[in-house]
Amino acid sequence: MTEGENARLIAWSHELRSVHARLRDALRATRAALDDGEPAEAATRDLLLYCHGFCVALTEHHVGEERLLFPAIAAAHPELADTLRYLSQDHSMIDHLVGGLQTATERAAPRSEIDQHLEGIAAIMKSHFGYEERQLLSVLDTLALNADPHDVLGPL
Repeated sequence: MTEGENARLIAWSHELRSVHARLRDALRATRAALDDGEPAEAATRDLLLYCHGFCVALTEHHVGEERLLFPAIAAAHPELADTLRYLSQDHSMIDHLVGGLQTATERAAPRSEIDQHLEGIAAIMKSHFGYEERQLLSVLDTLALNADPHDVLGPL
């Protein structure tokens, strides 16, 4: 393996950590929009913008993992089938929670309700990202996957 190939392989673990960090930042920005003391109309508009961006980014991240990353890991590491199945179940649960958040923001639900949605997403994201990183980072260091990182891990 050449030095360039090794750098590309190791970059997948770095890419995953970076995307997770950016998604955590997007969640914090969304929470800040909720906590902002602006007049209700401006706060609702900001929250819709942040929630939409965050929800799309999180969803696209998981879609890319399911479509490209997980099949590549499964092919190279069949012993991780249970781990990938668990992570896919998390993706389904997060998708459901994101749908609830989107619905709540679109109908201008009270801040307390939107905060509950964000708390639920934050809790599962923390657990999911931590588990995913513990289980997959060393695998990603050696994964031979020739694809665009944005297609694999989302647009963030």
